[in-house]
Amino acid sequence: MDHFNSIIGQSPALDSLIRSAKMVAATDVTILLKGETGTGKEVFATAIQKASNRAQKAFITLNCAALPESLIESELFGHKKGSFTGATANKQGLFQATDGGTLFLDEINSLPVSIQAKLLRFLESGECLAVGDIKPYNVDVRIIAATNSDLNKQVLAGEFRQDLYYRLNVVPIELPPLAQRTEDIEHLIMHFLAKIAKAHSIATPTFSKQALKILKAYSWPGNIRELRNLCERLSILLAGRVIEPENLPLEFITRGSAPDVTNFTLPERGLQLDSLEADLIYQALSRTKGNRSKSAKLLGLTRDTLLYRMQKHGLTTH
Repeated sequence: MDHFNSIIGQSPALDSLIRSAKMVAATDVTILLKGETGTGKEVFATAIQKASNRAQKAFITLNCAALPESLIESELFGHKKGSFTGATANKQGLFQATDGGTLFLDEINSLPVSIQAKLLRFLESGECLAVGDIKPYNVDVRIIAATNSDLNKQVLAGEFRQDLYYRLNVVPIELPPLAQRTEDIEHLIMHFLAKIAKAHSIATPTFSKQALKILKAYSWPGNIRELRNLCERLSILLAGRVIEPENLPLEFITRGSAPDVTNFTLPERGLQLDSLEADLIYQALSRTKGNRSKSAKLLGLTRDTLLYRMQKHGLTTH
């Protein structure tokens, strides 16, 4: 059984990552998943765990940014009764609960420096120390960590221990943002639409060619999570219908366009020039209600050039 089938896409970048993940899944090596928020780090961590020899053992996730510093140490390592106000009984930590399994530490970049030393000690010796205890305990836990920020910069800023970074970064797997996986957008859309239609017992909508072009040219700051949310919203509001560009939220049309070309800066990750051109032509035609002469003027083109480029991109007006 291929446990990586849950990762949708066929882009070369994704295929390479999946091959690497499959190789490390068979080992107990520590893994650091890197990537922007919403790129699917938890999906990768889950697939790695399911493909590992720890698949039948516990798999526990902790978002390191979700708990205050005063609680995260106790949550991870446990505490002894009376070790602090409110500690009315001994408490087992996540390390003990995960013994034999895998602990996924999401947003490891948010782990307080005071806790980083205890995590480093575990990675080096397998030892943990509960809050208020003097005798350490040993557990067998595999760590998969994830970060949405540059840990190198945090190391230089004194916000993250360099020695811990080296221990976590044994096998780094960097997930690309969705804007760099445009080949996968249509596959993801089909997956999400089918899944949402089944969950809500509604007819599956479809995206028109023009709407798909706009989605492929969009910058996707929220990555796959943002795409999934868009699919759910449109599935519910437009069940069974064809989704046209005018059905997309305004930011999908306006974000990334450049009304003043002299102020336009090429994004560091690059862009899809054909998709951007098609998007701008569509916007001009929409604004002028299909008037080709006015649209050409808005775009600084001759009417014949506009007609040629419309034909090139398969754009028509009625």
